[in-house]
Amino acid sequence: MRLGRLLLACLLGLGLLAGLASPVDARPDPRWVFYTKDKTRYTSPWFDGSHRIMVPFGCTSAPYYSPDPRCSDDRGFHHGIDVAMQCGTPLYSGRRFRVVSNDSLGPAYGDNPVLIRNRHLGWDVVIGHTAKVYVSVGDRVRKGTMFARANDQGAPDGCHLHFEQRSVGGGLSTAVFPRKLLGLTPVKR
Repeated sequence: MRLGRLLLACLLGLGLLAGLASPVDARPDPRWVFYTKDKTRYTSPWFDGSHRIMVPFGCTSAPYYSPDPRCSDDRGFHHGIDVAMQCGTPLYSGRRFRVVSNDSLGPAYGDNPVLIRNRHLGWDVVIGHTAKVYVSVGDRVRKGTMFARANDQGAPDGCHLHFEQRSVGGGLSTAVFPRKLLGLTPVKR
């Protein structure tokens, strides 16, 4: 009987610790607005937990974008993917990269966006709405290194991260669908 209680107490303790160890997605941000019907949760080597896409790549009904001739019904074009996640969610390097200056980026990406480059693979990635950035321009970052946290700076619809893949040194016109680079994997329920 005593062993049974001890085992039960251990299991309850582990359950409590598991809950505390993964605050990601514990409470949805009440400001989140999803401009997609996709309710799938995705994991990625770039962030902790599993999360939904708020604004997908391409034509969108999200009101933040000017009408774009590529889109019907006066819809705008979103050049990246916005992934809803709690403020403070760790961001990891999914690949090796070098940090480059973010001076070319505007305020739509928040106060401290991260611009990273992998010249060998031929891409730059803009990561918007970051906080507590732990890397500086010129740093070389290895795969798996935590380098920033999610925030809501410049994000009217709550905490999330914006991922935008471009050609090396390219602007918005070179943006491509970043799903493969992010390694987004659907969570089976």
